[in-house]
Amino acid sequence: MKRSHINTPYLLSLSLSILCALIIGALILLVAGFNPIEAYGAIVEGAFGNGRHIGDFLEYAMVLCLCGLACVLAARVGIFNVGGEGQLILGAIVACQVGVWMKGQASWLVLLCAAIAAMAVGGIYAFLPGILKVKVKVNEVITTIMLNTVAVCLCQYLAKGPWKNPNKNMVAATDKLDAEYWLSSLIPGSKLSTAIFTAIILTLLVWYVMTKTSGGYEMKLTGQNPRFAFFSGIKTDRLILLCMVISGAMCGLVGMFRVYGAEHIYKSSISNDYYFEGLMIAMIAAYEPLPVVGLSVFFAILKIGADELQYIGIPSQIYQIIQAVVIFSMAAQSGILSWLKDRGQKKQARLAAQVRGGGKDA
Repeated sequence: MKRSHINTPYLLSLSLSILCALIIGALILLVAGFNPIEAYGAIVEGAFGNGRHIGDFLEYAMVLCLCGLACVLAARVGIFNVGGEGQLILGAIVACQVGVWMKGQASWLVLLCAAIAAMAVGGIYAFLPGILKVKVKVNEVITTIMLNTVAVCLCQYLAKGPWKNPNKNMVAATDKLDAEYWLSSLIPGSKLSTAIFTAIILTLLVWYVMTKTSGGYEMKLTGQNPRFAFFSGIKTDRLILLCMVISGAMCGLVGMFRVYGAEHIYKSSISNDYYFEGLMIAMIAAYEPLPVVGLSVFFAILKIGADELQYIGIPSQIYQIIQAVVIFSMAAQSGILSWLKDRGQKKQARLAAQVRGGGKDA
């Protein structure tokens, strides 16, 4: 039986980066006149202090994880999907409007149609930069960023115009979903819904496909060396497009989860740059599925727990400092590891030369 490879240097550098970030955060707190132990205790209390906090941090971790995995899927075949934010909000507004249009229908049918519609619009919106990339070599970073802006403007127009909520106090929002279409809440008072079970299944599926199947190997080979993959018989263009569409579909589904599980309405704040946080997590995780899960939980604890800091007089932005230090440390880790490896090889070469020189003298 083939044993899975564990990237020990990466895990070590990630652990050291997180530890370094926590230490630097503690030093900043000390300089500012705050007790770091009290601050970190408040963060833990803010994330785990009661059921509502636990539910909110799990919901946030779910969103970050799915966004991160969507980025990983595209990046594995060598395409950088920066347009997930646009795909997410389009999926959210379309899924919400499906629920409004299908008012009076069975809840299972509405949820199914909303999920399909959200994935379809997200996938189509990701297909556009994907086809431009594989057919005419247009840089996907530029097209996806531009399409994000288009998606934001389009959703603003729909939420303020033809799909506007009849409530005049709602500046930019669609009509609210009937309660019968809401995903069941797992923890009363929190935003955690049954969507997390689908998220767990999707996470396991992505991990299995990417690490245990021939398709996952073809994805990796395409991302590392598309020319070699093409001449090896892999239909690289089709694979890139497929992964890009699935990535967009996952982002659209996240938008549907946000509407039906947490907000129950589409509004401009349905996503606070969730995809960009997920993208950052994917980059720190070296585009590996399991580290994405762990980092999503870690950053969700920091984000939700940091809200508790304001009650003890500490600025909640301390979590952003910790987050920034982790990013900086992980960005530098490849260079640091290469430098240490080079030093080790040179040292071994010197020792080997000394041994050979000593043998000749004898």
